[in-house]
Amino acid sequence: MTVDLRQGPVSSAKLAQKVGRAVAPLSVGFLLLHRFTLGAFANFVDVLRLAADEGDRSRQIRCQWRIISPDMSPILSSCGVAISPHERIGDLRRFDYLVVVGGVLEEESLLVDERFVDHLRQAAEAGIPLVGLCTGSFVLHRAGLMGGYKCCVSWFHGSDFLRHFEGLQAVSDQIFVVDRDRLTCSGGASAAHLAAFLIDRHLGKALAAKSLRIMMFNEAAKGETAQPTGSLQVVVRDEIVKRAVLMMQHHLEVPLTIGRLAEKLGISKRQVERHFRSELRSSPQAFYMQIRLDHACHLMLKTEKSISEIALECGFCDGSHLNRIFRANYLRTPQGFRSQGAWHERDTIPP
Repeated sequence: MTVDLRQGPVSSAKLAQKVGRAVAPLSVGFLLLHRFTLGAFANFVDVLRLAADEGDRSRQIRCQWRIISPDMSPILSSCGVAISPHERIGDLRRFDYLVVVGGVLEEESLLVDERFVDHLRQAAEAGIPLVGLCTGSFVLHRAGLMGGYKCCVSWFHGSDFLRHFEGLQAVSDQIFVVDRDRLTCSGGASAAHLAAFLIDRHLGKALAAKSLRIMMFNEAAKGETAQPTGSLQVVVRDEIVKRAVLMMQHHLEVPLTIGRLAEKLGISKRQVERHFRSELRSSPQAFYMQIRLDHACHLMLKTEKSISEIALECGFCDGSHLNRIFRANYLRTPQGFRSQGAWHERDTIPP
């Protein structure tokens, strides 16, 4: 299935004159990677579309967007839908922003045509802000364009990011990050909020709110809004606690001290403790330990890793350390838990 988006804003100038506005005050170019995430792209571009015109007529008056590519071949998304580019990559100085949309994280997706990378570097040299949606930030890093910048990465891809880019710091507790002329987001719905941030910046808060309301979002979310957690069973509403829990989940093997956690959050240790007591009726230390124990239980039931391996992966010194903590909390050994759990769930355990 191919979606053809090549119908361009042919009459934008005439339409702009009718409504008394300048032509395309905001211009955005899209570079779609092989097997890009369609949802991230669609959320971003739809915010532009809805802000660009009166009502829902989709005329590119206040905004223009173009899908550009080294050639005119359809670009396959991760869900199998292919998008046809509007035009070949040309002079990028006509764009206010250049958006790289990533998706499936595999070597094939990250091996980008050198002409593509050269144009990204030229855009950076020209001072054009670069936007990475989903794993688009990985490509920006691979092109050497994120040095010294903060980068937003989905909690789901946090470990993959560190594996590909050892030594580079990723932000996995926010939905998007704006660091000077680099803007990155975790993908999905956060792409809509990042686009709304740009609409607010260039065209005003009213148009940003209009787009989000039509797309059934209650309101614009700030970049520092916490990402949804991966496997947390407890409903958490407090943003400070959400971000703290995300950091805990990302630092299981080498747990953070609560003081270091507070430093990363930009608040005091006492404030962290107060937020946890208010939201979860628990200390951050106790909740952190529960997260590590829950992950250990998951690994015992769903993998064949040894107790010693699981202990190290969950931040315990060794199997004996895990055994002591586990017995104190569950009144049985890790091996006993694994045996009993395997007997109850033997039909769901991977072979």
